[in-house]
Amino acid sequence: MKWFLVVCMVVVFMVGCSGKAAQSDQVIVYSNADEEAIAEMKKALDANGLKGQYIIQAIGTSELGGKMIAEGNKMEADVVTMASYFIDTAQQKHDLFVPIEAKKETLIEKPAYASPILGNMGAIFVNTELLKSKNLPMPTSIKDLTKPMYKNLVAIPNIMDSSTGWLLVQAILGAYGEKEGQQVLKDLITNVGPHLESSGSGPIKKVLTGEVAVGFGLRAQAVKAKAEGKPIQYIDPTEGNYALTESVAVVRKGGEKEKKAEKVANVITEHARAGLLTLYPVALYKGETVDATHEAKYAKQWDAPLTVELLEQHQQFFKHAQ
Repeated sequence: MKWFLVVCMVVVFMVGCSGKAAQSDQVIVYSNADEEAIAEMKKALDANGLKGQYIIQAIGTSELGGKMIAEGNKMEADVVTMASYFIDTAQQKHDLFVPIEAKKETLIEKPAYASPILGNMGAIFVNTELLKSKNLPMPTSIKDLTKPMYKNLVAIPNIMDSSTGWLLVQAILGAYGEKEGQQVLKDLITNVGPHLESSGSGPIKKVLTGEVAVGFGLRAQAVKAKAEGKPIQYIDPTEGNYALTESVAVVRKGGEKEKKAEKVANVITEHARAGLLTLYPVALYKGETVDATHEAKYAKQWDAPLTVELLEQHQQFFKHAQ
C-alpha cells in the first residue's frame, strides 16, 4: 500500500512539473487593449496555429507602462500590445524590444521594434435632441465649447486619467499655443464643471443619456452610435483630429521563446488587423481603406514624437488650467 502511495505522489509531481513546463512554453502577452480588441487578437492567433500556445493578460495602460519602465525585460511578458508612446519610452530607457520584420508598409513612420495595430482619433460629438431642446448652436470647434451657453453641458476626459484626454490637449496646444491655449482650456474646464471624466468613454456615455449636450472623445464611438440610430452627431473640430496608436512589440529575452513571441506579434499585425480596423477605423497601413464616415476632416499629428515625458508636460499644462 505504501509503495502505491509513493507511486501516486511521483505521478502527481511529474504531472505538475510537466504542466508547469507546458505553461512556461506559452508566450505571455501583456495588453492594455479592451475586451473587443483582445478577442480579435485571440481569434487571429487561434486561427493561425497558435491556439493554446499563448496567454493574453489585460493590464491597464498606467500599470503596464509602470511595469515596462520599472522591470524592463525582467517582466514576465514576452510580447506587449500597448500605447505606442509608452513602448517608445521603454525602448529608450531599457533597449527593451527586438526588431520586428515589417510585413506591411505603414502610412506613418514607425520604429523597427514596434508595429502599430490600432489607432484612436478624437472628435466632438453632440446629443442632437438635447442641443435642439436647449436651443444651442452646433459647435464647430473646441473653442466654441468655452462659450457661456454651454456651461455644465460639456463632458471631456481628464488627461490625468485617460489618454483620450491627451487628444484634446494636443488639439488645443496645436491650434492656440501655450498662452492662448491655457485660457481656452481654463474656460473649457469651467464649462465642464462636474463632467470631467476619468474614462475616455465617459463623455459619450453622458451625451447618449442626455446628461450633457456635448462631449469630446473617441470619434469612432460617436460614428458607431449614430449608425445605431442614436441621436448623436459627430463634429471634426477645426483645431484638428489628433490620433494615438497602439502597437505590438517583442520583449528582448533571446532563445526559442523570443522567436515564438515574434510569430505571435506577426500574426497579430497581419491577421488581427482586419478585425481591429473595424473596431478602430483609422487606416495605419498602405492599402487600408475606411468608410467615408470615418475619414476625419482635420486629421493631424503632433509635430514631435509622443513620449511619456511629453504626456507629463501636457498633464502639467492641464493642471495649471484647473
